[in-house]
Amino acid sequence: MRLALFDLDNTLLRCDSDYEWGQFLVERGVLDRDAYQAQNKAFYEQYVAGTLDIHEYLGFALRPLADHPPEALARWHGEFMRLRILPAITPAARSLVARHRDAADLCAIVTATNSFVTAPIAREFGVEHLLATEPEIVEGRYTGRASGTPCFREGKVARLREWLAALRRPLEDFADSTCYSDSHNDLPLLLAVKRPVAVDPDPRLAAEAASRGWKVISLQSSA
Repeated sequence: MRLALFDLDNTLLRCDSDYEWGQFLVERGVLDRDAYQAQNKAFYEQYVAGTLDIHEYLGFALRPLADHPPEALARWHGEFMRLRILPAITPAARSLVARHRDAADLCAIVTATNSFVTAPIAREFGVEHLLATEPEIVEGRYTGRASGTPCFREGKVARLREWLAALRRPLEDFADSTCYSDSHNDLPLLLAVKRPVAVDPDPRLAAEAASRGWKVISLQSSA
């Protein structure tokens, strides 16, 4: 069996789902525009620059989940999927995932964005396994805190190894393992697999891919 790992934001999607979720809530009047929008943009810029403090960010990003009942969150997310996410999925991204699924590869989406935002997106791609940052739930409500290891940078590798250990399939046992990502923040995960693939890479990842001879592809075309 082969292993195929997919980053989500700006890889399978033509957007960052975490950032877009925050912007969507601002536009719906759920969050205060002045207070939230500037901070959301600042955190996204830190992510791009590689300076993001993931724990500080999660305290910010998970707060709206704690402030609203699950029924409202689910209703908003349905609209979010229709308006923001489905238009950000290209045929090329769907085809890439389908090829690995059809080959009976073990597929997983591995993303720093929390599972509330990303679980419906993984289902849209038909990917059963999702490794994401997990928001804490107590008595049926989100607390605004993360549970366990954030799925970010080296945390992606830790979460991957935990998941594979539960399956009794260590990473090293796979004859072939592939990871697709756009971001230099995913270098620890890309370096852990046998076939790293840079997808519409940011400048730092593009330079790394060129120096290491990694394959570079694009999924951004809407054609």
